[in-house]
Amino acid sequence: MQVWSAGLPRPGHPPSLSTMDFALPGRALGGLTVGAQGLGCLSTTGFYGPADADESVATIRQAIDLGVTLLDTADVQGMGAGERLLGRALRGRRDHVVVATKVGMVRAADGNFAGLCGEPAHVRAACAASLRRLGVDHIDLYYQHWVDPTVPVEDTVGALAGLVSEGKVRHLGLSEPGPDDIRRAHAVHPLAAVQSEWSVWTRDLEAGVLPVCRELGIGLVACSPLGRGFLTGHVTSAADLHRDDFRRTIPRFAPGNLRRNLPIVAVLAEVAARRGCTPAQVALAWLARRGPDVVAIPGTARRGHLRENVAALAVELSVVDLAELDAVGPAHGARYGPAMAAMTGP
Repeated sequence: MQVWSAGLPRPGHPPSLSTMDFALPGRALGGLTVGAQGLGCLSTTGFYGPADADESVATIRQAIDLGVTLLDTADVQGMGAGERLLGRALRGRRDHVVVATKVGMVRAADGNFAGLCGEPAHVRAACAASLRRLGVDHIDLYYQHWVDPTVPVEDTVGALAGLVSEGKVRHLGLSEPGPDDIRRAHAVHPLAAVQSEWSVWTRDLEAGVLPVCRELGIGLVACSPLGRGFLTGHVTSAADLHRDDFRRTIPRFAPGNLRRNLPIVAVLAEVAARRGCTPAQVALAWLARRGPDVVAIPGTARRGHLRENVAALAVELSVVDLAELDAVGPAHGARYGPAMAAMTGP
């Protein structure tokens, strides 16, 4: 792993890759070893407003240079555009990374979400399409995205296991499952990872999903660890969101709820001031201390934000800091609007 120049962050100056002696450690996700922080690629598709493709590619490549090995996308992101962009960024670098993508969420031709499909035939066809878009001969970590309530999870995972036996997929995972889904899927084929939203303001999985994962030896990939950008402190009103930003459909970002959630960021800011870092780095440092089986995948399409995120792994939090952060929340408002919430697991 790469080591950066020596030095410590000065008070009032956020840790950065140029101001500290720091190497990205490894963590285990089932049978996979990845860097302690991954990269979520959703924002490269313009989900949160316009994204520059060249800057997105440069960001992914810099992430690899910094020791970030887990690169996460999905076939539904940009209706395949996310996988194509990741494939472009991986040219000449495929052997240095763990490519994760997902199958099972369906969008209509107009881009609207059209539900879930866990049918084995769909899984096989979608995998072939993802391999083509990514330009790779195998997917390192393939998730069901999310569990289809109309198809037994055993059937879907059975199809995924078939892809493993054919060498098209190396490891399996589930995205946003319930505890029972995890047990049933794992009984068909061992799961390397479960991906669920987890952050200072989203802690639902701690009661059921997390204990089951640890019982079965499954790693936890924490998506949206910055609360879809809210925990950075840069979103204080709906006016801060682009008109096409997906977050405008999320109840937590509705004006009334957003105002009620601002005290959460205030706590992060107080801890950040004490630690000489940013609120975003505090949020990521909190997650980094949840356990050696947890890997956060903050998403960004900008190199500056990437460097800030990776440097969060060097932020030290005291017992007092952690207690204050543990007491935050829960967030006001649901994670998704009614249509998408109906598709998520329990």
